[in-house]
Amino acid sequence: MSRAGTIARRTLILGSAAVAGGVAFGAYLYNTPNPNPLADGLGEGGVTFNPWVRIDGAGITLIAPHTDLGQGVRSLQAMLIAEELDLEPGQFAVETGPPDPNYRNSALAIENVGIDPADPGLGTRFTLAALDTLARTLGLQVTGGSSTVPDSFVKLREAGAIARETLKRAAAIRHRVPVEQLSTAHGAVILPDARAIPYTSLAADAAAIDPVTRVALRDPAQWRHLGKPMRRLDIVAKSTGTARYGIDLTHDGMVHAAVRTNPAQGAGLRGFDATAARRMTGVRDVIAIEGGIAAIADNSWTAMQAANAVECDWEDAGYLPDMAAQWNAVETAFGGTIDSTARDDGDVDAALGAGITVAGDYRIPYLAHAPLEPLGALVLVTDARTDMWVASQMPLFARKFVAELTGHDENDVHIHNQYAGGSFGHRLEFENIRAAARIGAALRGTPVKLTYSREEDFAHDFPRPMAMSRFRARAVNGRVEALDIAVAGPSVMASQGARAGLPSLGPDAQFHAGISNAPYAIPAMRVRAHAVERMPPTSSWRSVGASGNGFFLECALDEAILAAGGDPLAERLRLCNSPHARAVLEAVGRMSGWGTDPGRDRGRGIAMIESFGTPVAEVVEVTRTPAGIRIDRVFVAVNVGPVLDPVNFDNLVKGGVVWGLGHAMNCEITYRDGRAEQTNYHAFQGMRMHQCPAIEVQAVQTGKRITGIGEPPVPPAPAALANAIFVATGKRLREMPFNKFVDFV
Repeated sequence: MSRAGTIARRTLILGSAAVAGGVAFGAYLYNTPNPNPLADGLGEGGVTFNPWVRIDGAGITLIAPHTDLGQGVRSLQAMLIAEELDLEPGQFAVETGPPDPNYRNSALAIENVGIDPADPGLGTRFTLAALDTLARTLGLQVTGGSSTVPDSFVKLREAGAIARETLKRAAAIRHRVPVEQLSTAHGAVILPDARAIPYTSLAADAAAIDPVTRVALRDPAQWRHLGKPMRRLDIVAKSTGTARYGIDLTHDGMVHAAVRTNPAQGAGLRGFDATAARRMTGVRDVIAIEGGIAAIADNSWTAMQAANAVECDWEDAGYLPDMAAQWNAVETAFGGTIDSTARDDGDVDAALGAGITVAGDYRIPYLAHAPLEPLGALVLVTDARTDMWVASQMPLFARKFVAELTGHDENDVHIHNQYAGGSFGHRLEFENIRAAARIGAALRGTPVKLTYSREEDFAHDFPRPMAMSRFRARAVNGRVEALDIAVAGPSVMASQGARAGLPSLGPDAQFHAGISNAPYAIPAMRVRAHAVERMPPTSSWRSVGASGNGFFLECALDEAILAAGGDPLAERLRLCNSPHARAVLEAVGRMSGWGTDPGRDRGRGIAMIESFGTPVAEVVEVTRTPAGIRIDRVFVAVNVGPVLDPVNFDNLVKGGVVWGLGHAMNCEITYRDGRAEQTNYHAFQGMRMHQCPAIEVQAVQTGKRITGIGEPPVPPAPAALANAIFVATGKRLREMPFNKFVDFV
């Protein structure tokens, strides 16, 4: 058979299995299939069943296309496939796969329109098909929005099941036995006489037959790995220091680069003098790049020192340069144009006219992403192609930008996605990728390793935006009757989308994320947003809009309930109109012993926010000591549906709580003369180890729906902490960071 015919059959499974499987399981529908990227370069006797499974002479390889940023998704993606394919850890390799539309994130598109993918109705299935086509067309191969598990849960198990059943069919033909008499275990097809035929020995046979496209997924009761404590596939390497992140990579003959760009984000460079830098030992060159310069040297330290030695004449910032002007613009915005009204239930004005219980303003600061691994990239640009080794949450976009800057066709740009030492949203951006492409193009034929200094990484982060909320509320006899919240700040989606070249799709939903979708049936509730212009560029930060809106909503709600003599948990339960959210409120109440006396100088605060489809309720307990506030315990109840990896789930929830508390306590980014003033961890500390409380986590399941957990534990934490501090001290904190007003021990 010709190779063309073989590849056609191997590739057919992508379209046919997706259509058949998607209709059968009510999960994913596809139109015209994309070519299977694993088919190119497949060796003799190898087979690829779909874009996620390859078997050849090198063994079994599973593709985990969502970027691993430390949250463990490379491991879980592989185990979703391995569960259906009957593989054990150690029997397969895991790769990230190339940038490709096949790896589009359909769940991210679905989450933004608010439909339930578990709905078996025909209308839902066709809507899913349309959203999937949109994700493919836009190249939405994105890791973000706590969407990896929702996006992968069905499609990767289907990929494993399709490979399993096709291998069984190949074994049945070879050994002339009914396929119904075959089973699989430990990477092999088991014959009726108990002989085990390894998958690798069946690859050539499987490549020569039509794939089995109608498959049944295993009942969770049959799972061997999923839902049980698992050891992450990368945990030994990460625990022993042998895991290789992007910053660890080397290439024969490479040089090192460091950049220095205008500390006023987006402004340019009028000119520079690199005389002193070029005289330094080990410095190869200093070149101009967009917005600044790059120093090329024999090692990263010398490159960074050389970059700092360059005298630069910077352009001024194109935005309001300091905090006073920016806060003034935010406050003024409340009297200006309404960007959007996200919720308008009942007659808010009439309800508030009957008597306002409480009113006030809340503020949140800019926050840096500050991952432990600073930005960087390893790049080699030749006349024929470009290779870049980098961690990116949007590799298809990265490939596009690199192609534009190097002059290559996108098919000749190869992005090798790496483990990232943290991100929290920063690797949704492309400044390091663009800089590396420019430097590589200037040094064509020479491998270049770009490493940002910590100071450059901080100074050129695109932070979470500052924002302010203004609320009015009315409550009677402990019952909340009306709530009016307006939020003002810069649009994160407009800023981030412009850099990515994405079109504006209307008002920014992140202005009110976590508030407008709150599962509270308040009789009169209105949520409005005001966009503020001429502000520093911003970006998505862990839990995006909900990260601050949780503080705005849950503290305002607490104020109203307590002012009217109500109980914060009881009133939230009375208002709650979602069984999924009600379950976490009830659970966290039991866990924390809500309703009992916390004791003298102690306070207990509660908050519940639903973000990315996941409701999370948290109770924080604090003690007022002579030296300051001590956070004693945190109780967390989470409803994500079936928990696939209990150990990693527990770690992600606790990490999110620590992240949310630490930033609320101690962190902010401020601007002076258009520049971020905090440029390292000494000025942006987060939570210290001695401040970390005991954290108890409980998973609550009220249905089969699958949602994500990487971000949802963050938004309730600041509000629950502020509410607890009020109970313990009588001091209402309406602005972060809290260390401006109280000390922490």
